[in-house]
Amino acid sequence: MPPSPETRQAHPVSAERYQLGEGPRQDPRTGELLWVDIVAERLLRGRLAGDAVEVLAGYDIGMPTGAVAPAGATVGGGWVVAAGRGFHHISPTGTLRPLADPVSAPATVMNDGFCDPHGRFLAGSLVTADAPPWTGGLYALEPDGSVSTVLTGLGCANGLGFAPTGNAMYHVDSRRRELRRYRYDVDTGTATEPRVLVEFDDATPDGLCVDAEGCLWVALWDGWRVCRYDPDGRRMAQVDLPVPRPTAVCLLDGVLLITTARVGLTDAALRAAPDSGRVFAAEVHVAAAPTRAWSGMP
Repeated sequence: MPPSPETRQAHPVSAERYQLGEGPRQDPRTGELLWVDIVAERLLRGRLAGDAVEVLAGYDIGMPTGAVAPAGATVGGGWVVAAGRGFHHISPTGTLRPLADPVSAPATVMNDGFCDPHGRFLAGSLVTADAPPWTGGLYALEPDGSVSTVLTGLGCANGLGFAPTGNAMYHVDSRRRELRRYRYDVDTGTATEPRVLVEFDDATPDGLCVDAEGCLWVALWDGWRVCRYDPDGRRMAQVDLPVPRPTAVCLLDGVLLITTARVGLTDAALRAAPDSGRVFAAEVHVAAAPTRAWSGMP
């Protein structure tokens, strides 16, 4: 029999309880932590100080915000966000400027995203319950500001990451409850040869990150846990949480940071899991794969 997966426990490190915390990323320019609250329509900047996440600044985006990435090589480049129906740039002073709107399907908004090794910002769309179920896509904001379509036929484009070598892309479709691996061409930004790595039956896969060993950490919505998988989809480790809805993950100096949600939980569920919405952490002693910025300049 294969060995049982190693299990760790996560503990809260933020004072704030977010409605739908999502998309934690380390800013490679500063080492800061970036994340969003989709429901509150905010971008947050912070840092891990000891055993607590300290918020440094917050920016009101004014529309549901699914993902953020640094823009350019310096902090003066600001950030790009996948929000509403497209991509937007936000300056360090909080000025928001639209860049492109790739989403044309009705009742569809942008969701999770990540930068590829070439400096493209890839982000997918989420199809609401009122729309045809497979009209979502995965889109790339190219360094020149144009947008290309990477994948179509998605229900809820979610967790996204790349192998340290750059030749594989990992992507979650939460509506299908699948984690897939694609062959990825960094030069052209194309994803081909899809392969289902993991099918989930007792929880919904959400955000993910890739570590320096090429393994994947996947947050399981309504699963009370984050699981680590090797590149072939074998479960290697698990981090348990005292809240049901972990949403996304990132690695920072050997610590796994986990955003969570309280949106949609009943009063009884919130009484049973009062820390829902806080950011959590667990020591996992593995480094992150590189996090990159969008290499365009608005």
